[in-house]
Amino acid sequence: MTSPLFDSVPGFDQPIAVLKHCHDKIRKQLSTLQNLPGHLAQHGNTAEAQQAARAVLQYFNKAAHLHHDDEEQDLMPMLQATATGDDAALLATLVPDILADHQRMDQAWLALRPALDAIAAGTGTQLSAAGVHDYAAAYQAHMSKEEGQLAPMAKRLFSAQQMEQLGTAMQRRRGIAPDAPAAAAPPARPGPSAALTAMRTDYVQSSLSETDVLADPIAQFQKWFDEAVQAQVIEPNAMDLATVNADGKPSSRIVLIKQFDERGFTWYTNYASDKGQQLEHNPHAALLFFWRELERQVRIEGTVVKTSAAESDEYFNVRPLQSRLSAIASQQSAPIADRAALEANYAAVAAAIGEAQPPRPAHWGGYRLQPKRIEFWQGRRSRFHDRIVFTRGADGQWSLQRLQP
Repeated sequence: MTSPLFDSVPGFDQPIAVLKHCHDKIRKQLSTLQNLPGHLAQHGNTAEAQQAARAVLQYFNKAAHLHHDDEEQDLMPMLQATATGDDAALLATLVPDILADHQRMDQAWLALRPALDAIAAGTGTQLSAAGVHDYAAAYQAHMSKEEGQLAPMAKRLFSAQQMEQLGTAMQRRRGIAPDAPAAAAPPARPGPSAALTAMRTDYVQSSLSETDVLADPIAQFQKWFDEAVQAQVIEPNAMDLATVNADGKPSSRIVLIKQFDERGFTWYTNYASDKGQQLEHNPHAALLFFWRELERQVRIEGTVVKTSAAESDEYFNVRPLQSRLSAIASQQSAPIADRAALEANYAAVAAAIGEAQPPRPAHWGGYRLQPKRIEFWQGRRSRFHDRIVFTRGADGQWSLQRLQP
């Protein structure tokens, strides 16, 4: 008896077989996950353990959710649209059950992932054997339910055209262009608008409930900011600042937050700039942090005031020398002939200052947004995001509420 040189992978013209193939890969990753606690207890965090943790993380962070989306967005809706009689009655119970399975498995995965992240990074040695057992058991039961009920029903009810529709949707979800019929003319290249409408990312990393957030929104922001730094988000202190001019026209730009506490959120800039002039006429503004790597946003609205001269001096004096000279040399937002003129202004200021410490110019300093509303946004699957908003009342106390996505 001979064995094949490689496992046969079904094509998307057999979408139910592809789903079963996905289950097989999930079972292999679950087996790896189940072996990890014993390996760690016996051998510690070895290179092999780190490699295993990375493999499990890679699969369950991304690939497993494609399989869930195949079911939620295509397979089950197509079955519900096709089934009648006893099949429809079964789906009325089975579909909510499977959706609840997905939710439970997502929550169980979120509980396991921090320990796996630490193991993969070589800094952790603990992984809950009970948590792994419960997660694996839930997944195994879930897959058995799909293989024993959903898959046979699809094979029995779907036409060839429906199977093709399901396979095409699965391909597109994975960024694979469906094969064109052999006799068909080459498909027209999609225009930019068509490509743009197809761009989407499903958010799968985390969730946010009312019980997750701290009672103080500033403390909650500190928690999320620390997690953004830990996750090596690119410039976690970058935020969009939106202001409105005297004519009611909005504008926005990216600035860097330099301090936050119970008083508010602070940044520094040229008071004579466009944003400075707009804040002079209308002190109401909004900030937005977007931490893509964590699939999170924080939206902050409030009233802006200037920081004290002493605070502005303190921050200005710890800036790099070149940045201080630039603040003196540049009339921010004002037109200039060319880059050469800008460089000449800088050279003139540097020459005039010499070896002395550059003084803070009067037109440069800090702004502090005093928040009245802070929203924490966590991306979720199928655009069903979590939104928790804090609003400050007249008495200065914060109230919490969930918003619909």
